[in-house]
Amino acid sequence: MGYRTKKDCEQLLMKLMEPVRGMLEKNISMPCAGSSAAWYSDAACGAETFARPLWGLVPYWRGGGKSGGYGELYRRGIAAGTDPASDGYWGECGDCDQRYVEMAAMAYGILAAPEVVWEPLSADEKEKFKQWLWQINTHEVCDNNWRFFRILVNTALKHAGEEYSRDMLKRDLARIDDFYIGGGWYMDGPQHQKDYYISMAIHFYALIYASFENDAYARRFKERAALFANDFIYWFADGGSALPYGRSLTYRFAQAAFWSACVFAGVYPFDASVIKGIVSRHLEDWMAAPIFDNGGVLSIGYKYQNLIMAEHYNAPGSPMWGLKAFAMLALPDDDKFWQADNAPLPELDSLRVIREADMLVRRIGGEVYAYPGGTHDALGCGQIAAKYLKFVYSTKFGFNVKYSDMSAEEACGDNMLVFDVGGVFCERRFNYSFSLTETGLVINWSPMKGIRVRTELIADTESSCEAIHRRIHTVESEFDCAAYDGGFAVACRDADGFSCGTEEHTAWAENSFSSCRAESIAGDGMPMTLDASPNTNVLYNKTVIPSIRYRIHKGTNVIETVITAK
Repeated sequence: MGYRTKKDCEQLLMKLMEPVRGMLEKNISMPCAGSSAAWYSDAACGAETFARPLWGLVPYWRGGGKSGGYGELYRRGIAAGTDPASDGYWGECGDCDQRYVEMAAMAYGILAAPEVVWEPLSADEKEKFKQWLWQINTHEVCDNNWRFFRILVNTALKHAGEEYSRDMLKRDLARIDDFYIGGGWYMDGPQHQKDYYISMAIHFYALIYASFENDAYARRFKERAALFANDFIYWFADGGSALPYGRSLTYRFAQAAFWSACVFAGVYPFDASVIKGIVSRHLEDWMAAPIFDNGGVLSIGYKYQNLIMAEHYNAPGSPMWGLKAFAMLALPDDDKFWQADNAPLPELDSLRVIREADMLVRRIGGEVYAYPGGTHDALGCGQIAAKYLKFVYSTKFGFNVKYSDMSAEEACGDNMLVFDVGGVFCERRFNYSFSLTETGLVINWSPMKGIRVRTELIADTESSCEAIHRRIHTVESEFDCAAYDGGFAVACRDADGFSCGTEEHTAWAENSFSSCRAESIAGDGMPMTLDASPNTNVLYNKTVIPSIRYRIHKGTNVIETVITAK
């Protein structure tokens, strides 16, 4: 069951690559994957769609893969994309240019598969390729995981025997060290969010670097990855799905890229069979979901095609960043990883406090429930409040994003306290502070000027079959208003066997595979169920949210809700 052999994984990669062939044949350096747009230029979108398949192809080539004829297509594409005289030229770059992201995939190719990506180029083509890459050394990059794009470019040029910036390499490696906060965890630059960018970006690139260098940084990167794995494994459900949380979820199976990079670099924080099981089940979970468009191209969305949840940097080719998960294809056929069985997860604690991630994680019935403190930073890239500032996230229920501010149903009210102020709905925008306890969180936050909230969230750590938590909100308001305390969003599609209702103090919803109850314990509350706008949940295209509507009076209000899910 699942992707047990190297051949299984190679065949899956070739299936994912098949529609890319047509795009490349139509426009060798500027392939087009769709008609939607991102914040960056069309040339950058073309470079992205060209480069991102390399995250899967490069380890495939390194591991001996030869089918498909993609090597020649990519040789021609690189020659066209880096030639200023070509109609397919990717263009000149500026500060924090999107094309630097794509340079990292090309540098990966120079490092890991030079016989395909570098050596077949003519001397003139190599010079133009090098000059195009060199732009990253003459401009600013974003002060976060982007530092690794320049690290990889300079490391690749070094290994190719070309001129590289020793000074930039030294500075960027030192800056990455500044982001380290202990326990295997980094911050993604000055921002405080702790999300998949720690695993699929910082650790992933660090392990690629460590596979080709043997300096103090390389050794440190491997040690930190092994530490990080002991926490990160808690983000994966028994069945293979990973916690939907944070931004860039459209990269989908990049959630497992960290594990694949570990074995690429020879880092085994767990037995090979355990890591293989995680990656195999994760890929199997994704391949069972409708994540492709009618042409077989990975769509923008999460468990289905969905532009509502996208960030402003998600172009049609962006989802192919998920091919990072195929780094394990670089391993030789007789490697211990391929000889291992797909083992289940090891025995994990039912409760895990991950202090570096500001998060409490509960495992119930093989599913993951995470209670994060949330980010302090107001990141402006799309649906950030929904992706970081809910009270709890779950592999079973997913979460809803906001459709508008004009109704409770549209304001993504699952696992949030959403305020109705004169018909405008406001969720938590930022935290003043939060603290992590052994059983929950205390969060001080505000949805808008004139309202401040102290939320004490207490998770039930005893139940083995239900995810139960208590929310005690102390609301200081300068005016009368209302607030909706929402539970989990429950799938209500035609085939889900759905029902819902209210009782004296409780709203409930259930289907054939999950249920949620929201119970008012204290405060002037009225139970109700909210029909969320379609396509707002990241897992299910139609959901209902059991909620309690509280009257909020001017002054101090204490309201209390218990949420039960199973």
